[in-house]
Amino acid sequence: MKVLGNIIWVLFGGLFLALGYLFSGLLLCLTIIGIPFGWKIIKLAGLALWPFGKEVKSTEQATGCLNTGMNVLWFLIGGIWLGLEHAILGLFFFITIIGIPFGKQHFKLAAVALMPFGRKVVSSSK
Repeated sequence: MKVLGNIIWVLFGGLFLALGYLFSGLLLCLTIIGIPFGWKIIKLAGLALWPFGKEVKSTEQATGCLNTGMNVLWFLIGGIWLGLEHAILGLFFFITIIGIPFGKQHFKLAAVALMPFGRKVVSSSK
């Protein structure tokens, strides 16, 4: 079921979403200051391309000073807009019963897009 969900996701917008994240991440990596943010966006592109069967976990150092500061900076610069975009898309998909699994994936992406530092993407055990 994960494979079918991922194929439908890619065909109906996931590819463009992932390419947008990848392009933004590469642009951020062009500057020295933007490399940590660009790297997180590139990791988010992988999740945006193939979201079914993956989970987002907090790391041990998720509450550290550096991660908290980077999350606050990220939230103010771009995280709020990405999180809002995914939340709106998630609500849109929840209108129909068929779209509920895709809405859940957008809510998962919204949580990571708001605060990406101190989190990692792992394969789910389900």
